[in-house]
Amino acid sequence: MPQGTAEPSLTPQSLMQAQQLGRAVIEEVGRVFIGNSALVEALLLGLISRGHVLLEGVPGVAKTTLVKAFAQVLGCQFRRVQFTPDLLPSDITGTYILDPVRKDFVLREGPIFSQIILGDEINRAPPKTQSALLEAMQEGQVTLEGESRPLPQPFMVLATQNPIEHEGTYPLPEAQLDRFLLKLFVSYPEMAAEKEMLRAYSRPPGRCRELLSPPTILELQRASEAVHIDDEVYEYVLELVRHTRQHRRVALGASPRAALALLHAARARALLHGRDYVLPDDIKVLAPQVLSHRLMLIAEAEMEGISPGSVITEALASVAVRPSQRRAAADPNRRGV
Repeated sequence: MPQGTAEPSLTPQSLMQAQQLGRAVIEEVGRVFIGNSALVEALLLGLISRGHVLLEGVPGVAKTTLVKAFAQVLGCQFRRVQFTPDLLPSDITGTYILDPVRKDFVLREGPIFSQIILGDEINRAPPKTQSALLEAMQEGQVTLEGESRPLPQPFMVLATQNPIEHEGTYPLPEAQLDRFLLKLFVSYPEMAAEKEMLRAYSRPPGRCRELLSPPTILELQRASEAVHIDDEVYEYVLELVRHTRQHRRVALGASPRAALALLHAARARALLHGRDYVLPDDIKVLAPQVLSHRLMLIAEAEMEGISPGSVITEALASVAVRPSQRRAAADPNRRGV
């Protein structure tokens, strides 16, 4: 921020508007995706945090339906890429082709030059193709023939993968997983939701209304960056990530980038809940989704059935919230609505 520039602030009106927009998006996607509404909120958190989301679940639990419905609400350019073993990096980024009219090579842009990208079954493509997403997800640009081209904003990658089928797949390396802000587990729907889905099966699939637009999304992203974080919350996050690094069953704990990701997501959650400050509860809710896929356990832990999620649960139970945080959360003079 340039010297002398005032820190952006959030008004009660802007907080209320963000909260109402979030609720409207969740309700609208719920008309098409019959399932856990918390998944829709998590996708929205990823978008507002300028992050990317990995959805993991068995076939047939409507992962693709969820992503397509979410993209329709956003009013952004949307492209779907079906990852296969023969997919090439150029199939994602694009390539230069000869234009017979201009007698020159011109870029035929790949699907990566859209705003919302669905990478379906991302672990079916070889590592070289998976790595084509790395620069785009981290830097918001693509380098072709030595020339860097910026991607349209907002930009978000939503990827899916099947956790039970390993034959013919290429597990995402740690560097690739670390680029995903959130990892969501899409489980079987509850009985009531599944019953409603069966009733709606004979009806043609609906289409969600466009409730957002690129300028609105960028405004929400800027508003999220203005959400306040107390020093005590910073310390709470640091203690959580340090707990994962010191755990005897963890070979690779949460990195500083993981701590930053947790704070970005917490800011977005506070905004969607009508607050201009982060609470420890935001950290507690988001820690499993942000940190679990960034941990690497030792071989003995996996043989004993210990999962990264259980390590995060243990960290949340072991690291206490400081009394000053509780007072801040209960203080009626705090900002927010």
